[in-house]
Amino acid sequence: MREENVPSKEHWLSIGEIAQRSGVAASALRFYEDQGLIASRRTAGNQRQYQRSTLRRIAFVQAAQRVGLALSEIRQALDSLPEDRTPTRADWSKLSKSWRSRLDERIAELERLRDDLDGCIGCGCLSLQRCNLYNKEDRLSTRGPGARLLNVGIPGEAS
Repeated sequence: MREENVPSKEHWLSIGEIAQRSGVAASALRFYEDQGLIASRRTAGNQRQYQRSTLRRIAFVQAAQRVGLALSEIRQALDSLPEDRTPTRADWSKLSKSWRSRLDERIAELERLRDDLDGCIGCGCLSLQRCNLYNKEDRLSTRGPGARLLNVGIPGEAS
């Protein structure tokens, strides 16, 4: 007789099956597991098996990565959910609302970048006096003559 809270065998998938169904490489799945984003059990032969619901967690991770979240932030979001529960549409809605302002900031930053690129030549910039990306208002002139942008960071920031 089967225990009530133990999923039946058909609810468990091998790492290969999860990789195929999710489109995520097995190596990435092992990495996600190492990062605490998903969990597996081991068979007697030490093979990983995942609950079918892991597919939704993987989709959640991928969507959050596309938003630009770090894996640590994604893990924190997943940790806010009840233990061993698949994220629902309501969970995603609640968590994604907290990421909206971050997305709005990224969109604004990309729009500024797009608008400032019209005079840029990929910063080997041939016009540092007027470069709006790295030398807005010719800030570099205060550092003296010569090249000032050699992998030292963005001018104007504390070095």
